[in-house]
Amino acid sequence: MRRSIDNIDSALIHLLAERFKCTRKVGELKARLNLPPADPAREAHQIARLRALASAAELDPEFAEKFLTFLVTEVIRHHEIIRAGTP
Repeated sequence: MRRSIDNIDSALIHLLAERFKCTRKVGELKARLNLPPADPAREAHQIARLRALASAAELDPEFAEKFLTFLVTEVIRHHEIIRAGTP
């Protein structure tokens, strides 16, 4: 079981790395187009969507929302750094 958990953890890290590669490109585009780092309407839509997915997967929707909120907060921080022109 621990080996399975370790494999899942590894997959999660790789998926997060891919997600952040994509969000970095979005951040670069937003900076180029002078768009704000945050998109509250999209974030609300994503929270609702992921809460529904979590529920269908028998995962606590509140946990899913907290996890997504954590990710979005980090993405916004990255977008602000990109906008400021710092690495």
